[in-house]
Amino acid sequence: MSTTPMDRDLPIFRVPGIRALVWMSVFGFAGYALLLPTAPLWATHGGADEGGAGLVNAVLMLATVAVQTTVPWALRRWGWRITLSTGVLLLGLPSLALMLTDQLAWILAVSAVRGAGFAILTVCGASAVASLVDATRRGRAIGVYGLAVAAPQLFLVPSAAWIAETLDFAVVFVVGAAPALAVPFAAALGRRLDDIAAGGLDAGDEARQGRGRMLLALALPSLVLLAVTTPGGALLTFAPQFRHGSTVAVLGLLGFTAAAALSRWLVGGPADRFGPSRFIPPLLVLCAGGLALCAWSLTGTGPGAEMLVVGMTVVGVAYGSLQNLTLVTAFAAVPDRDRSIASAVWNIGFDTGTGLGSLVVGFIAAGTSFSVGLLTTAALCVAIAVVALVGGAGRRAV
Repeated sequence: MSTTPMDRDLPIFRVPGIRALVWMSVFGFAGYALLLPTAPLWATHGGADEGGAGLVNAVLMLATVAVQTTVPWALRRWGWRITLSTGVLLLGLPSLALMLTDQLAWILAVSAVRGAGFAILTVCGASAVASLVDATRRGRAIGVYGLAVAAPQLFLVPSAAWIAETLDFAVVFVVGAAPALAVPFAAALGRRLDDIAAGGLDAGDEARQGRGRMLLALALPSLVLLAVTTPGGALLTFAPQFRHGSTVAVLGLLGFTAAAALSRWLVGGPADRFGPSRFIPPLLVLCAGGLALCAWSLTGTGPGAEMLVVGMTVVGVAYGSLQNLTLVTAFAAVPDRDRSIASAVWNIGFDTGTGLGSLVVGFIAAGTSFSVGLLTTAALCVAIAVVALVGGAGRRAV
């Protein structure tokens, strides 16, 4: 087991390792959030066109997904303390290197290194929750972790570009190195997790599943995550280009990110009490409904801008809740010793969906409209809701 009987009686915040995980996540995602809009803007400052600026975060996510596949191996080879400490340094310190030049090639190289660090942070952060807290309280613990991840993004993503243009890009790049300040927290968390592993977590009596069976067990939560992160990625990417203007886009994004952060936290208790599977199909349908409201508001005959804000907020509720529920489901689907693999698969699904959202909806919108693109992702949500409903019924019948 990953926890002691005494740990199971403690509030989530008092479980050894949780506070270190929270602070490591806050510092780590603060650096990520600050540079997400600012690094592409820095590329345009150096003369890059829209395509070049778009490459910046594309390279970041490509490196993230590539390295995420290697993180379980790194944990077995070097342990938690070294892996986590390396991850926050790789994510944070390269931010300072952006002050050297605004040339695109250099920014892309820095983004690739940061992507490697972000891969370690995301896979290890999610996996650490399952190691620190027993399965009966995992939903609540993931909610706490999700709040630590979402809070910096809620405040810093909308303000990062403003800080860079109002003060100076150097201010953002210096503060963007904040993940490096998380090394003490990463080391403390790593020592705790290394102790848990040494106490028998990876040598337990559970038989390792075959790789094929394990990936099959993770297929449904990955599909659900893909279904909700695809429209989420589209809204995050294209909201400033919607017909209602920048002010409405900011309000919509604030509603989306705030709802996602709060719902990811609040859904943990019900998930622990009733199980996550019963909530998944209704939330996918709710997401489709919110997307339909967004699409309607973007038509020439639809309602006003306020409907876009409402629709994005509704999507945010499903977006945040399903992140929690799919991660709980993924951890429950594999033996304890394979949690790092479950975390890697979950994070790859999240990042892939986010990338697909901007790619697919952008392609559809170029040929038709944003409304058609959003309705396409709504149809995907409904289709996966049916799959989840049938899959859940099948598991209960076994």
